Amino acid sequence: MQPNRNLMVRKLDPPQTWNPMVENYLRATGFYHVSKIGVIRGFHPLLATLVERWRPETHTFVLPVGEVTVTLEDVAYIFGLPIDGEAVSGWTDSSGDFVQSQSHAIFGREPEVSSSSKSYIKLGWVRRVRDAEPLDTEDSVRRYVRCHIFCLFGSTLFTDKSTAYAHAKYLPLLRDFDRIHTYSWGSACLAHLYRALCRASRFDTKEMDGPLNLLFVWAWERMPCIAPVPRNTLPPAEIPVAKRWSHSARTTAWSSNIVVTFMHHIDYMQEASDK
Repeated sequence: MQPNRNLMVRKLDPPQTWNPMVENYLRATGFYHVSKIGVIRGFHPLLATLVERWRPETHTFVLPVGEVTVTLEDVAYIFGLPIDGEAVSGWTDSSGDFVQSQSHAIFGREPEVSSSSKSYIKLGWVRRVRDAEPLDTEDSVRRYVRCHIFCLFGSTLFTDKSTAYAHAKYLPLLRDFDRIHTYSWGSACLAHLYRALCRASRFDTKEMDGPLNLLFVWAWERMPCIAPVPRNTLPPAEIPVAKRWSHSARTTAWSSNIVVTFMHHIDYMQEASDK
């Protein structure tokens, strides 16, 4: 990979707001903590630096101090997602009948889909459906929470480069409300990050998608030398750790860093820590 490659950051969407009335339901599903994360701005020179260190063969970053990687424990602390339970898996059916039937079960109505791919549902439409729920019955509350989780899939956990759609393949996993918490969503999110890093490491890739909030916060927590602000100036770490990096201020000096600068910081971070 060329050190000066301009690897663009996928647009990070604003945080998902939600009605406090559903807090206990979000806790029950395992999506309460990740729902609390605010805006975390990306920075493409830092992203390019991290991707340059990524080795697809081992799924690790090669650093002067050795090989390191984002782990399930990191996902649990940074996002607060469950990492135990059933695998997030199933069939992928892109037929119109599948999308319609699943959408009726989850959202209670027909979806707005992508014009180029009928298996992708528009997140803006899902948000409008969610916010129109009166929350006056158990079914209404559960529909609201399912909509909210689906938006998290498309904006935070399983993002793609569109930023506006999420794949309908996740809908069957939300049908049985009482089973949502039994899946290892953290494992699926981590696998999605690994795949996104492997794709981004190809020389002809111009943009990276995936759970970038997870990647940036992991890098800032593990390598303070490349963080936008000193960690001791942030609120105390608590789950989700990503929340304390949201809305963090950035100095002009940090924002002027380029790929070579970040590479230098990483190359000498061991020596700097010994001083």
